[in-house]
Order: sequence, then structure tokens, then C-alpha cells
Amino acid sequence: MFTTHTIEGPDGRTLQYYVAKNDTADDAVAGSAIPLIWLHGSPNVGEPPLPLYDAAAGHGIGWIGYDRPGYGGSGENVGRDIASAARDVEAVADDLGLGRFAVMGHSGGGAHALACAALLPERVGAAVAIAGLAPSTDEGPERADKLRIVKGLRSDDAAARDVAMTGRAGLIEGDGEDEFDMNAFFTPEDQAALAGEWDWFNHVVKLGNKNGNGPFVDDELAAASDWGFDVGDIRVPTLIMHGVDDRLVPVSNARWLGAHVPGSQLWLGAGAGHITVMDRSADALAWVAQTMAAR
Repeated sequence: MFTTHTIEGPDGRTLQYYVAKNDTADDAVAGSAIPLIWLHGSPNVGEPPLPLYDAAAGHGIGWIGYDRPGYGGSGENVGRDIASAARDVEAVADDLGLGRFAVMGHSGGGAHALACAALLPERVGAAVAIAGLAPSTDEGPERADKLRIVKGLRSDDAAARDVAMTGRAGLIEGDGEDEFDMNAFFTPEDQAALAGEWDWFNHVVKLGNKNGNGPFVDDELAAASDWGFDVGDIRVPTLIMHGVDDRLVPVSNARWLGAHVPGSQLWLGAGAGHITVMDRSADALAWVAQTMAAR
């Protein structure tokens, strides 16, 4: 359902990326009006979201995805910040000869989609962040409600930074010692979706863990540190989507982003969790198509 490509990215690092296929062409992007780059969650790989292929094709959208550093076939970038995703995405877009494109990220990929919107305003025509985090450097009232996953535990930002002080190596060695509690992080509806229409997530999570805990820890440290850009500088049309009942990333993150990303639209799904919020992705793809056509 996709072709796999490897290039030399920033600083000589290896980047692996994917281009979706469709029923009529080996390269769905080549025949599409709108290239859309997928920013994957944590821990995942960058294979484009198979359950959304048909909906994307219906709007003239072609999927591209890439493995963040350390995941899949991409080389590590220890100490990376969220902003570094924009340089990696730009390298992939350059290799494909793309001019303007859209970005969409889910969960851990949401912040990375915002990085592209902030730092590549001449190339990103629309950005979607689904079930993503707000910056942990915020001093506002939402701070204690943020979620970090370190060693599989719920923790507020201060606790996450305390754990991070033990160092990356200590986090990698200790991560995964505690059993992941599905009921704590996913609603019953989320769990049913993971067993059904969104089983694809199980596939990319399994691949995302193949290289060990390092990439996931790097994602977490980047999210808990200075992102390397200010979301207030975003001038690209941006859609923030979040489930009101999300147990993994509290909805307060989306509300904060909606208030701080200039001109953004905020879609909150009543009764939706971290996975079932993706049920509205077809609507988000329609928004992307309309937004890109208007620019």
C-alpha cells in the first residue's frame, strides 16, 4: 500500500519515508492535487494511515509519511527538539519535489505538525493536530492537567521533568518496567476501535517499538522541553481536533492550543477518546482540501 524510500536528511542522518499507493498508481501523490505529510504518534512509525486512504483519495489527497529519528529506518537525533521535525519534513518534501503541502499529526505527532506550520509557512498550506500536546513550558492554569508518559505512568509536567533529570540513558533502561494499563489510558470505545477499524494502530505501534525505547524517550523529552518555536507565531490555517474524553492526552491541551494558535479552529468530539477521535478524520481531510484549494 506504499513505497519506501531512504534519503540523507539534515546533518547527514538517514531519513526513511513512505509514499502511499492507490488502486490506479504506484504513487498516489503523483496523481493527487494535495500532498499530505503524516506526523506519526509515539511510539509509531511513519507508514501513512491505511484506514484513511479512501477518504483521502476522495478529496484528491495523497499520503506521505516518514519515520521520526530513531524509529523505523531513520537514524537517531539524540537531543532533538520538536522544531527539528520541520527540517526533516522539508528534506522529504524536497526529495519528492513538492512545493506546497499539508501536514497532519496524531498524538505525539500533533506537536510536530505544529512545528511544520510555524517554521515552514511558505510551504505548509494547512495543518491538523489531533489529540496532541500543548507546550509543557506554559505557565498557565492547564499545566497540572497535562499528561506525560514516562515508564508507563501518569505524571504532571513537573514530575516528568524530574524523571528526565536522571538522564536519557536512565530513562531508556527503566522505560517499560511498569505494565501499561489500557483502562487508564483508553476508553472502552477506544479499546473496541483498536480491536476493529483502527487495528492499524497496533501494527505501527509494534513497528515503533522494534528499535527499543530510545525514540520514544526522545519524543517525550522533546515534548517536555522547549519546543524550539512559539505556537503563537503560527500563521498557517490550523485545525485542532481532540476527544473530550481522551484519557491519554487531556482535552485541556487542545483548549490551550485553540486559545494560543492564532486563527485556529478547535473541534472537540463529545464522547471521543484518544483513538475514537480519529473517526472524524474524514471531516478533517475535507477541511484540508477546502483550505488548500482556497490558498
